[in-house]
Amino acid sequence: MNLILAINPGSTSTKIAVFENSKQIFLKTIRHSCEDMTHFKKITDQYEFRKNIIIKELEDAKINLKQLKIIVGRGGLVKPIPSGVYIVNETLKEDLRAGILGEHASNLGGLIADDIANLLEDAQAYIADPVVVDELEPLARISGHPDFERISIFHALNQKAIARTHAKQLGEKYEDMNLIVVHLGGGISVGAHKKGKVIDVNQALDGEGPFSPERSGTLPVGALAKACFSGKYTLEEVKKMITGKGGYVAYLGTNDAYEVEKRAENGDKKAILIQDALAYQVAKEIGAMSTVLKGEIHGILLTGGMAYGKPLVDSIKSRIGHLGKVFVYPGEDEMRALAMNGLMIINKEVEPLVYS
Repeated sequence: MNLILAINPGSTSTKIAVFENSKQIFLKTIRHSCEDMTHFKKITDQYEFRKNIIIKELEDAKINLKQLKIIVGRGGLVKPIPSGVYIVNETLKEDLRAGILGEHASNLGGLIADDIANLLEDAQAYIADPVVVDELEPLARISGHPDFERISIFHALNQKAIARTHAKQLGEKYEDMNLIVVHLGGGISVGAHKKGKVIDVNQALDGEGPFSPERSGTLPVGALAKACFSGKYTLEEVKKMITGKGGYVAYLGTNDAYEVEKRAENGDKKAILIQDALAYQVAKEIGAMSTVLKGEIHGILLTGGMAYGKPLVDSIKSRIGHLGKVFVYPGEDEMRALAMNGLMIINKEVEPLVYS
């Protein structure tokens, strides 16, 4: 029996799942208290602590560790790389530890996966489709000033998984299709997928595209520059305005999209306006990506947690229906997405890539 272990570290939790081929046989969200985390100076210092908890949870669940053949960790903030499944090697581990593009809990995924694989006789560690997947075309990198190149940071794991799932359901190959994929979550990313590559996408982490429950998205740059030099805000405060305290948080005091939806349903005029504005901005970004694909679109896919919200989805669909057929895949099953990347390795559907 070949088992696949998927590991997805978050800031206050670690999700783990075990799959037998495509069948999920175990799922657990391990919560970490603030008290647990205060002992560590850096996020990457946590990997031994988290690894030991994972092993204990697996043993308690009677999972035979010797049957683990593939261990896939959530990819972190490494160098920009093409989409794919990467063997965890020394170079990758060095960049994960160093946090070359920033410290984030996802940097722990590859480190923990490798540590567990090294305890076993016949297991290999991988990461798959980290947020820094970069397949942008040269035109998409131009911003308007050479000091500010556009970069690719988006929900690559979920976007790619949903795109492949959609293609498979239609009996098509992802690599033969043109799709616009929209991840609607705490951050929002809208990607133009051309024949298996995301050739353009908004930088969804800290400052481009539609606003979201907690991110400001694209802001008027003149006004932002004035705010930066007004003396009213520190750099950290401005960064928080962009990511963490923007979007719904700034306008409505909450990052809970369901709460905003309920407020709007109950007649809260401001909630109605801001929810409609979010849908409006998402639709505009989809329209922009339709021009990237020159109107040759086989489908527009809406996914992520906010895709459960019918009023928001209906508002987006009302503006983009003329561009192509819209498909809704609510939620984001990152654990299955990680495991299915591992299964593609087992089935020799893809070749593992080497990070350098």
